[in-house]
Amino acid sequence: MPRRVITGNTADTMSDLRRLAHVERIPIRWGDMDAMGHVNNTVYFRYMEQARIGWFDRLVPEEDAWRSTGIVIANASCNYRRALAYPGTVEVRLFVGAPGGSSVPTWYEMRLEGDPQLYADGAATVVFVDMKTQKSCRIPDAIRARLERAGVDA
Repeated sequence: MPRRVITGNTADTMSDLRRLAHVERIPIRWGDMDAMGHVNNTVYFRYMEQARIGWFDRLVPEEDAWRSTGIVIANASCNYRRALAYPGTVEVRLFVGAPGGSSVPTWYEMRLEGDPQLYADGAATVVFVDMKTQKSCRIPDAIRARLERAGVDA
């Protein structure tokens, strides 16, 4: 269901229409932690990446995914709110905005499963690419239609 979210992040427009499109649950590995005893900051980007790939694999028909159509990111950001640590499972919620010509904005919320507190949030601009030419391409009509009616597939 669409909802308006005020981001408070000056890199974003102050309000964006976002729809929950995917939820990924990722076990925290011992090796995700650093010398400070918490999940290393770089790993949060991997959690967002894993959620993004899970969403893409469900969004794009199997015969097209990574064969004719792929994705890259044009930018990514992460706001760290609370430290994650082993053991636990991270729940990554991926939200999508209105698709453009070749890209779609995505936002992420990370929580420890069973804890309603927000541990981190982030964003990335996803760009669709033609896998043969390795160049950005217009979002295929069938995928665009699925994006426009995005709904959670938890």
